[in-house]
Amino acid sequence: MSTSEAAHTRTATPIRGREVVFVDGVRTPFGKGNHKGQYAETRSDDMIVRVIRELMKRHPELPKDRVDEVAIAATTQIGDQGLTIGRTAALLAGLPNTTPGFAIDRMCAGAMTAVTTTASGIAVGAYDVVIAGGVEHMGHHPMGEGVDPNPRFVADKLIDESAIVMGATAENLHDRFPHLTRKRCDAFAKSSQDKYDAAVKAGKIGPEFASMATRSTEAGWGLATADEPPRPGTTLEDLAALSTPFRVHGRVTAGNAAGINDGATGCILASAETAAELGLPVGMKLVAYAFAGVAPEVMGVGPVPATEKALRLAGLGIEDIGLFELNEAFAVQVLAFLDHFGLPDDDPRVNPWGGAIAIGHPLASSGVRLMTQLSREFAEHPEVRYGITSMCIGLGMGGTVIWENPAYEGNK
Repeated sequence: MSTSEAAHTRTATPIRGREVVFVDGVRTPFGKGNHKGQYAETRSDDMIVRVIRELMKRHPELPKDRVDEVAIAATTQIGDQGLTIGRTAALLAGLPNTTPGFAIDRMCAGAMTAVTTTASGIAVGAYDVVIAGGVEHMGHHPMGEGVDPNPRFVADKLIDESAIVMGATAENLHDRFPHLTRKRCDAFAKSSQDKYDAAVKAGKIGPEFASMATRSTEAGWGLATADEPPRPGTTLEDLAALSTPFRVHGRVTAGNAAGINDGATGCILASAETAAELGLPVGMKLVAYAFAGVAPEVMGVGPVPATEKALRLAGLGIEDIGLFELNEAFAVQVLAFLDHFGLPDDDPRVNPWGGAIAIGHPLASSGVRLMTQLSREFAEHPEVRYGITSMCIGLGMGGTVIWENPAYEGNK
C-alpha cells in the first residue's frame, strides 16, 4: 500500500474538550492617558513586557519553554502597540524564540478575546499553557487614531453616525431607557469610587500590581505603584456639577463614565492537567463564553444578549451567578444590564471592589483586569460557585465569560 493510500485509510482521533483554568493575573497600575499621566513617556510594549515578566516571576514553577502562545490585544495597533505585539512582547520579556505570539483586536474586549481564543486552543489540545492579555496607551494612541471608516456605513445607513462616538452611544441608551436617569448614573458612579477606595484601604487592590518603572524629562525616573484615575471622596454634588460633553443637556459626564487611560494586563491560562503537573495554582475554571452583536448606536446593551447566550450554553440562570465583574465603560450601560436581569443598582455582588469608573479603562486591557479581580474575589467567597466577567464592545457587541470558583465549599 502506498503512503497516500495508507493516509486515506487512517481515521483521526477526535480531541475532546479539556478543562481550562485561569492560573493568575497581574496588571500595571492604570494611569491617566494624557501628557501629565504617569506613563506619558513610557512605551506601550514595555508595559506589557513588564506584565509578562511579573507573571513568570510569580510562577517559577512554570518553565519558560512550556508557554505555548502569547496573545496580546491592542485596539490601536500602530507605533509602540503594533508589529504583532504578542510576538514582540514575548521576545522582549525573555521567553524563548520558539514561543509564538500574535496580536488581537476586539476593541474594549481585546484582552477578553485573547483569553477566550487561546482558551479554546487549550480546550482542543493545541496549547497546554498560554499568556493572554492586553495593553492600551490612550495617551500615545487616542481612540480612533488613524482609522478611516468606510463612508458607506453612513451613506448606506448601515449604522447611525453616533455609533462611532462611544459617549454618544451612551446618550442613546439614556434615550432608549429614560428611567435610567443621570441621577441614578451619578449615584452608581459615586458607589464605584467608594467601593474602590474601601478596597484599596483593605488591601484588596494592589497585590495584583506589577509596579512599573517610569521616566519623565521633568521628574526623572519614577515607579508607578498605584492607580491614577480614582477620585476618592467624590460626592453627588461634584458629579452633578459636571458638563455633558457628548450632548447639550445630556446625561453622560466624565464622572459617570470611565476615563482615558493607560495600562496593561496579563494572565496565565492552562489546561487543568498541565496545571496539576506543574503545580500551578487554579484561580478559576472556565465554564462558558459568548459574544453577541447589537445595533452599533446602542452598543452598551451588548452584554445583555452575550450573557443570555453564555448562560444558555452553560445551562445556568442569572440566579446562579454569585459575583459579577461588569466593565463600567458608562454607568448607564451597567444599569441597563442590571435592569434587564432584575438586579438592584446597589447589588453587593456587582463590582464589589469598584469598577472602571474609578479604576480606569485602558480599552483592550480591561477584560483581564475584570478576570483578575474576580479570581481574587472568588478566594474570599467560598459560598459562591459561579461568577461572570462581562463588557460592552464598540461598534455594537458584548462579551461574557462565566467562571467557576475552585474554592466553592459545595465541592468539598
